Amino acid sequence: MFDEKIKELLAQLNGKRSLVNDKTAEIRSLLSNENAGEDEINKAKALRSEIDKINEEIRSLEDTVNMYKEAKKGTPAPEPHEPGNDVDDDKRSFNAFLHPEKRDGGIVSTDVSKTIPESIQYNPENEVKSVTDLSKLVTQFQATTASGTYPILKKATAKMASVEELAKNPDLAKPVFTDVDWKVQTYRGSIPVSQESIDDSAIDLTGLVARNANEQKINTTNAAISAVLKSFTAKAIAGDSVDDIKHILNVDLDPAYNKTIVASQSFYQYLDTLKDKNGQYLLHEPITDGSPRMLLGVPVVVVEDELLGAAGEAHAFIGDLARGVLYANRKDIQVKWADDNIYGQYLQAVVRFDTKQADANAGYFVTYTPAGK
Repeated sequence: MFDEKIKELLAQLNGKRSLVNDKTAEIRSLLSNENAGEDEINKAKALRSEIDKINEEIRSLEDTVNMYKEAKKGTPAPEPHEPGNDVDDDKRSFNAFLHPEKRDGGIVSTDVSKTIPESIQYNPENEVKSVTDLSKLVTQFQATTASGTYPILKKATAKMASVEELAKNPDLAKPVFTDVDWKVQTYRGSIPVSQESIDDSAIDLTGLVARNANEQKINTTNAAISAVLKSFTAKAIAGDSVDDIKHILNVDLDPAYNKTIVASQSFYQYLDTLKDKNGQYLLHEPITDGSPRMLLGVPVVVVEDELLGAAGEAHAFIGDLARGVLYANRKDIQVKWADDNIYGQYLQAVVRFDTKQADANAGYFVTYTPAGK
């Protein structure tokens, strides 16, 4: 008697959850349309209300299933909840009913247990970590093919000649171009997310995972750009004087370059301790939100040590990022949610690009060594 009733209730649960999955996919389809208007948004809101009602029915059915299981076992009262045991036997039995086969590598309820409420809701805050998107600072163009050549116009060095009145115009020197060859690389990955974790999370779990995928994209493009920065001519500076940096900015680099300092954390620590003859710090903090730190009138961008070397090493790129680095953008990050053969959603993320050194004279890769080392 109990077994038949439990089986019947589990079948109803399975149907309700499938219905939620279908309506969620319908919402995603409505809102993914770039031309979605007020009608689509209202339909999506109505579907969201239906999903909320179905979820209430699911919770009620789950309580009923638990009641029948307790009656079947003859247990007068539930066992005490042991600390650290976040998934009880009934939950595991229900998951086993829906998932006869276990898939490795996906996000399941236990992976996001901190977002799934018991008696309160918990919205996790992002780890305090500043990440600079270097692709916003370099020359970026939209690639329409998988490979190609990008012409870089060299700085004009020729001069005009002095001529007499009514004399024939002499020929001007032709523009000189440097061709930069590029070939797009594809970076991609995927991760399945169980519908249980989506339904039970107190936050928008799919949005959280999508944002995390975008952070991984920035890490990927930053690593590629940093590899180009490290390929520029190396320079070493030592001691606690700013004179070496002044020489790079004032003498080594052409005055026409739009200079920026991309500093590792350890190099930034060195910059932050530099003082003028009056004992005043040379590094100026941002005046307003969004403005950069400045050293000798040059903006300073800070990245983690590991991006330009190893932890504890002081490295920096000093020069013109836009002239020095070419970023061929074939496809910016595309995050796609699709139904999979699991009870859940399947996130697929892809980004396609290439990075190349454009102007070899546009900057230097600098290493700082403290005095006495």
